Amino acid sequence: MNGFPQGAIGFSSPQRTWASISLVSNVEAYVYDPFAHGAPPYLSAMDLEVGFAGRKTTDIPYDQDELMQWVIDNYQYQMFAPGQQFVTDVKGISLKLQVRTVQLGDLSAEKMSKGGASVSDPNSRGILNKYTTMNFFKDTKTAINLKASTRRPAANAIIQPDFKFEEMGIGGLDAEFGVIFRRAFASRIFPPGIVQKLGIQHVKGILLYGPPGTGKTLIARKIGKMLNAREPKVINGPEVLNKFVGQSEENIRKLFADAEKEYKEKGDESGLHIIIFDELDAVCKQRGSGAAGGTGVGDSVVNQLLSKLDGVDQLNNILLIGMTNRKDMIDEALLRSGRLELHVEIGLPDEKGRVQIFNIHTANMRNNKIMAPDVSIPELAAHTKNFSGAEISGVVRAAASFAFQRHTKVGSMAGVSEDVVNLKVNREDFLHALDEVHSAFGVSETSLKQCLEKGIFHYSSTIESILRQGSLYIDQVRNLPSSSLLSVLVHGPPGSGKTALAAKMALDSDFPFVQLISAKEMIGLSEAQKVASISKVFHDAYKSPLSLVLVDNIEDLIDWQPIGPRFSNFVVSNLRVLLAKEPPAGRRLLVLATSGEHTTLRQLNVLRAFNKTIAVPYLRGPEELERVLKEANAFDGDEGKRGAAVREVQREMASSSAGEFSLSIKDVLDAVDTARMEARQGGDVVSRFVSEITQVSMLVSEGDFA
Repeated sequence: MNGFPQGAIGFSSPQRTWASISLVSNVEAYVYDPFAHGAPPYLSAMDLEVGFAGRKTTDIPYDQDELMQWVIDNYQYQMFAPGQQFVTDVKGISLKLQVRTVQLGDLSAEKMSKGGASVSDPNSRGILNKYTTMNFFKDTKTAINLKASTRRPAANAIIQPDFKFEEMGIGGLDAEFGVIFRRAFASRIFPPGIVQKLGIQHVKGILLYGPPGTGKTLIARKIGKMLNAREPKVINGPEVLNKFVGQSEENIRKLFADAEKEYKEKGDESGLHIIIFDELDAVCKQRGSGAAGGTGVGDSVVNQLLSKLDGVDQLNNILLIGMTNRKDMIDEALLRSGRLELHVEIGLPDEKGRVQIFNIHTANMRNNKIMAPDVSIPELAAHTKNFSGAEISGVVRAAASFAFQRHTKVGSMAGVSEDVVNLKVNREDFLHALDEVHSAFGVSETSLKQCLEKGIFHYSSTIESILRQGSLYIDQVRNLPSSSLLSVLVHGPPGSGKTALAAKMALDSDFPFVQLISAKEMIGLSEAQKVASISKVFHDAYKSPLSLVLVDNIEDLIDWQPIGPRFSNFVVSNLRVLLAKEPPAGRRLLVLATSGEHTTLRQLNVLRAFNKTIAVPYLRGPEELERVLKEANAFDGDEGKRGAAVREVQREMASSSAGEFSLSIKDVLDAVDTARMEARQGGDVVSRFVSEITQVSMLVSEGDFA
C-alpha cells in the first residue's frame, strides 16, 4: 500500500476488534517463532463461525467443502487462534469468519486424522495446513446459508457400529435394535450433503412399546452411549406436568432449547440431541379425552410437542425416544410419520434372548466362582417361557436369597454362619426361585389345577377321543401358519367334566401363555368391569408368541338367566368380537371355551364365532360307572361292594322316571365322597352311594343332553 510505513502492521476493523486495539493505541509487538519450542503446533481441525461482512449478501447456500478449500488455499501456513476474526472475499461477497476452537495435531496425515482435543484457550494457536478439517457454524446475526458437506462424516456419526447390547447389559433385543439402527441411525453415519441429495430427513422420533419389564427404558438410556452425541436428556412423563399455568408447556420447550440453538448455527451439521421421554402415555393422551383433570393441560402439552417435532421451524438434529406400555392411549397425531414414526415393540424375549439375559444377571456370580457348576443357563431359559427381563432378574435374586438362607443361623438374633465362605448358588436354588417368581404373562397353573382337582377318568373311549381332538387343535395352532386363531367350544351337560377336560388340554399344550377366564373371579363386577377384565386377558395373550385362553362357562360370564330370558348384551358382544379377532402378525392364539348351554349360544349368535366344537357326554351304562368307581378307588377297592353298588344303581334307575342310564361324572364323584364319610361313621357305604346317585339322577331332564 503506497504511503504505508515499512515495518509497520496494518489492522483491519475485525482484527482491531479481536485484539481490542483502538486507532490511537500504542501496541508493542514481537515476532512469534512457532519452531522455538520444539515441534510446531499444526491445526488438525478448527470450528469457524461464518457470516456476511457487508451489505452485499446472497441467498445461494455456501458449500462447506468449497468454503474449507477456499480458506486453505488462501490462508495455508498462517497462524490461527480461538477468537480470531478475519474477512475474506468469496466470489465478490465479503465474509467474516471467527475462529471458535482449534484442535492441534501432528502434521503427518495419519496422526492428523486422529486429531486431538478441541482447544478454546486464546493463547493456543496452530498453523493451518492442507490436512486441517473445518466445521462451519452460521452467524445467526446474518442470513447466510450453508450447504452440508458431502465428504466429511456427520458430526453425530455412530462411533461403535459393531457393539453388542449384551455387553451393555441388554439382552434378547438384537432384532429390535436392528430395526432401530436401520431406520433411525443409518442415515446419520453418512455425510449430511448426501442425505440432502436424497431429499430426506432423519427420523426424529422412536416409540418403544411393550409389556412392563422388557427393557424399554434400559434400551433408551443405552442408545445415547453408542453415538457421538451429548448425554441424553431424560424426563419422566408425570414430571412435565406443573400446577402453574403455562409451566407444563415451558418444560417441553426447555427440552428442545439446546437443539434449536445449535441448529440455527450449524444447520444439518449440528450434533444429535437425544431426548428420552419415559411414561409418554402419562401426558400425551388422546386430545379431547379429558386428560389432566379436564383442564386442557394435557392437550396443550401434546400440541407443544407436535410443534417442536414437526412444526413450522422443524429441527433435524433431534431424536425423541418415547416409552410406554399403553400405545393405545397416545394421541394419534404424535404417532404419524415425521414425529414418532418408528414404532418398535419391545416384546417378551425368546429362549435365545433369555439365555443372554440370564448371562447378564449371573455374570458376577460366574466371575466370582459363586455359581455352582450344576447350574445350566439354557435349562433355566427353557423353564422361563414368557418371562420378561425384569422377572428373570427377580429369579436370580430369589435364587441368591435361597443360597443366603442356607448360611443363616437363626437364634435369639439372626446371623451369618461360619461356613459363609463356601456360599454357592446351585441348581436347586434356581428351581426354588422358579416356584416363587412367576411370569405376569405365563401359565395360571394354580387356577387350572383347581379345575383338575379330582383328575381325569378314562371311563370310555369317548374321553380319549376328546383329548386327542383337543391335542390335534393345539398342534394345528402351534404348527400351521394359516391357523393363527382357533376358537373351540367344549360343550356338554352340567357336571360332565367339560372344564376339567379343557383344563387338561390347556396344561398339556405347553403354551407359554395360558390364562383362565371364569365368572367365579368376577363376582361383584359391573358389566364394564367384566368387559375390561376379559379384554385385558386377550390383549395380554396378543403379547405372547403362542397363547391359550380358557373361557369357562360362557353362560355364567354373560349372566344368562333362562327365566326371562336375561343376559348381558354388552359382554356377549365383546366376547363375539374377541373370539373372532385375529391376533397380531406372528402371534398365535387358541381359545378354549366351555358351555352347558349349546342351544342358547346358538340363539345369542355366539356359536358361529367358534371354528370347532367338542361334545362331552354323560357317562352311560353300568360298565362306564364301574370303571369310574374303580379308577376312583371307591369302597377301598372292594370289588364286591363296587359291583353291588353298580347293580343297585342300575336297578334304581331302571325303575325310576329318569329313563336312560345317564349320570354326571361330577355327581358320581361327589356321591363317592359322601359314601366314604358314611363309612367312617360305620354306616352302609353302598346304600349311601346308591341313595346319593338316585337323588341326583332324578334332576336330569329326559332328553335334554342326549
